[in-house]
Amino acid sequence: MSTSRDRAAPAGRRVRRQAGFEAGILLRNGEQLLVAIILPVLALVGLQVANVPDLGTNRIALVAPGVLALAVASTAFTGQAISSAFDRRNGVLRLLGTTPLGRGGLVGGKMIATSAVLAIHLVVLAIMAALFGWRPMAGGILPGLVTIVLGEACFVALALAVAGRMRAEAVLAVANLLWVLFLGLGLLLPTGVLPSAMAVVARILPSGALGDGLRSAFANGHWPIASWGVLIVWLALGAAVAARTFRWSD
Repeated sequence: MSTSRDRAAPAGRRVRRQAGFEAGILLRNGEQLLVAIILPVLALVGLQVANVPDLGTNRIALVAPGVLALAVASTAFTGQAISSAFDRRNGVLRLLGTTPLGRGGLVGGKMIATSAVLAIHLVVLAIMAALFGWRPMAGGILPGLVTIVLGEACFVALALAVAGRMRAEAVLAVANLLWVLFLGLGLLLPTGVLPSAMAVVARILPSGALGDGLRSAFANGHWPIASWGVLIVWLALGAAVAARTFRWSD
C-alpha cells in the first residue's frame, strides 16, 4: 500500500513551494516591511540630507552600504527570529516537521524565501540610493555580494539561536532590542565614527563586520577579508547554539 510520503511531490518541488509560501508571508508582513524597507529608506534620506555625523564630502558612498547592511540584518535576523518563534508557539514547525517536507525542507524553504525577499529589498534600496547619486565601485561589486551572502547566513543562524528556547513574546522583545543595538554598533554608520571603546567592540560584532565590510567593498573596492572572518565566526557560533538549543515545539 502506498503512503502519503510515497505520493508526495519531489523534494525540490516541496522546498520551492514552501519557499514561495514563506516569501508571501514575509512580503505581506507589515512589521517586517517597516523594519526592512521603510526604516532603511528613512535612514537613507535622513543621513544623506543631514550634516552629522561627518562622513566626508561623498556621504552617499558610506550611507548606502550601511542602509543595505541594515536591510540584511532586518530581514535575516529580526524577521526570522520573530517568525520562527511564533511558528514554534503556534505548532506550525512541529506540524510541518512531520510532513513529507521534513525539517530539512522547512529550513531550506525559509532560507530560499529569506534570500528572495532580501534580494527584492536590496534592489529597491539600491535604486533609491542611486537616485541620490550612489555609484558603487565596480571592483567592489563581487566582494560586496559575498559580504551580503555571509551576512545573511550569519544573521539567520543568530536568529535561530535566539528563537530556539525563549517564549515567542520574549523573542520579540530580544530581537527588537538586538536590532537597535546592532543599528548603533557599526551596522548603519562606520565604526570609525564611534567612540574608540565602542568602535573596538563594534568591529568584532556581526553588525560592525557586515556594515564595515559593505562600506569597504562598495566605497573602496576592497575585499574585506577581516570582516568575512568575523562573520564566519559568528555564523559558526550561531549555528552551533541553534543546533543544540532549537526546539521545534513549545
